[in-house]
Amino acid sequence: MSPGSKASMLERFRDAQAGSIALLRRQAEEGQLPTPWNYSEINARPGFSQALRRAGSPAVIAEYKRASPSRGVINLDRTPADVARIYADNGAACFSVLTERAHFQGDLRFLADMAFAGRPMLRKDFLLDPLQVVETAATPASALLVIIRLFAGAAQVREMLDACRQYGLEAVCEVFDEADLDLAREAGASIIQVNNRDLDRLTTDLGVSRRLAPHKQDKELWISASGLSEPGQLAEMADRGYDAVLIGTSLMSQADPGAALKKLTDVAKTRKAK
Repeated sequence: MSPGSKASMLERFRDAQAGSIALLRRQAEEGQLPTPWNYSEINARPGFSQALRRAGSPAVIAEYKRASPSRGVINLDRTPADVARIYADNGAACFSVLTERAHFQGDLRFLADMAFAGRPMLRKDFLLDPLQVVETAATPASALLVIIRLFAGAAQVREMLDACRQYGLEAVCEVFDEADLDLAREAGASIIQVNNRDLDRLTTDLGVSRRLAPHKQDKELWISASGLSEPGQLAEMADRGYDAVLIGTSLMSQADPGAALKKLTDVAKTRKAK
């Protein structure tokens, strides 16, 4: 980036990771990394993709999101535990949990706070280093977000995906366009999340999901994220081949997020009944 140029949002998100990555590297040198949970075949992490497929299209990943760069503070009053109960009671197949501190007021501890509800959880953050996969493996998360555009090439992405497999985590690979999708596939991604949000303009356009939908391949699990709030939008995404949707702001900003979520999760029930 040239002197005086304005950093993109992704560059800001990347820069905000520097301190936590440096700490993890020091911990690794000292043999003090967080200890991954002792999961086994008998005591496995709840299956993230399995839960989405079981719920039926469009399965809803409901997000705990306190703030964002586009909206500022969304809702600081509801605790992670409160929201976990509400989401579980109203049909969420999985939870997405914002753990990024600088821009979203998240915290890694929120994963432990919400685990009692028994839903597979996605750690949503701007993760760049395999040591952050180890850090995630020390939590009850079942999956983590890998934003393809944050990496220089398929080898770096593959390193993250290999680390996820090593620790029994699933990788949700987020793409914004066809080039991202090609890179994700080159790295071996099986879960593709299409983000409808332009991270520089902070606007959403469902046209992104519409444009990329025809590129879906067999055996891939696809998620549409950002800008979704209405049952009709969920039905459309399901018709276009998306297995799931991720919804955060439109739920967290509601006076009654449970009622709002139920209207959305009922879409999959109605489709199943037909």
